[in-house]
Amino acid sequence: MAHDEPGQTHWHEPKHGENAGFGNFKRAAMPYDRFMQAEGVPVYRGIGVHRVQDLPMQPWKRLGGRGSYIQLYGTEGLWGMYVVEIPARGALNIEQHTYEKQVLVVDGRGSTEVWQHPTPANPNPKRTTFEWQKGSLFSIPLNAGHRFINATSSPALLLCGTSAPNIINLMDSMEFVFGCPWNFTDRFSGAADYFKPKDDLEPDPVRGLAMRRTNLIPDVVNCELPLDNRRSPGYRRIQPEMAQQRFHLWVGQHENGRYSKAHKHESAAVLICIKGKGYTYTWPEVLGPTPWKDGRGDKVLRQDYEPVGLVSAAPMSGDWYHQHFGVSKEALRLTAWFGPNNHSALKAGIPGEQMADVWAIDVNKGGKAIPYHMEDPYIRTEYEATLAKEGITTRMEDKLYQAP
Repeated sequence: MAHDEPGQTHWHEPKHGENAGFGNFKRAAMPYDRFMQAEGVPVYRGIGVHRVQDLPMQPWKRLGGRGSYIQLYGTEGLWGMYVVEIPARGALNIEQHTYEKQVLVVDGRGSTEVWQHPTPANPNPKRTTFEWQKGSLFSIPLNAGHRFINATSSPALLLCGTSAPNIINLMDSMEFVFGCPWNFTDRFSGAADYFKPKDDLEPDPVRGLAMRRTNLIPDVVNCELPLDNRRSPGYRRIQPEMAQQRFHLWVGQHENGRYSKAHKHESAAVLICIKGKGYTYTWPEVLGPTPWKDGRGDKVLRQDYEPVGLVSAAPMSGDWYHQHFGVSKEALRLTAWFGPNNHSALKAGIPGEQMADVWAIDVNKGGKAIPYHMEDPYIRTEYEATLAKEGITTRMEDKLYQAP
């Protein structure tokens, strides 16, 4: 077919029996990809990170610190992540943007100021200030002005998750994203106690799991987690509901010497290790529940981590199995970030449609979790050997592997 080379503007209609277009082409960069590249800091891509503290960081003019973008495989276009360093005894530049932001303090101690956009009726809005430390978890209200301040003589490090890809890819206007004057007062009214921690638990309205409505958790590494039992024996979990955001996350913990069942779902979730150390196996559904037994173990991906390490639970398209293993003398605590409207149970559908928590139901009962008695024998053998090297005794009793 006669056609111009890429970059030329004249299009030729194909001849009879020929297809239009080039056939083979490279994926185009989305507005958010171009935005990251223009920021002048590194962009890390992969299935995970052993420790975000070890990522290369460069001066970040817009933010006023050093940092790096993180775009793990499987999260492209769904949500974004970055790590930023606040200079010692310094502060980052003021920010305001029409995307949500979740913040985990990796290291350091300081405070954050938050305020509404000035209006004719309120030209000098009062700033709400709260303090944070290593392990604090909080959310910045949508489109609120804010500034991060370091209170110590050493750099502080923040890990941030955002819905920037969703907004920037849709609007493709940096002037709107960073210059919109609208105050989302239903999310943030400027109340002085907005960031006062709240400990009360309630069942979340969709799945009935333990939920905590609070905009700040001072120490997510050591806070109390209620018993859940769905992922492993003694598993504990809480779902923070923060700043009325659409950004979904939870915090879970596996007892030491025990590991989670494998389960499968599509891309979006990133697991962040906040206590203990361990590793995650992830593999596509097409490999089946026993990839090593079936001679396909070389296609299984593995990410090792310690605080604060990351792994993408499903790093490619389609459903992926993933399984998490703690290998330290303390419990393995993880927080999972999904971004906005990405969790399978919270996606759009027919209102009132009957659903089930299939991610916690075993595959032999119609769910998506592999029970211990059906998992690949390699899993248990390797786990026990790994614990032995660490001087840890397994707590995975024989009865857990017995078929009901």
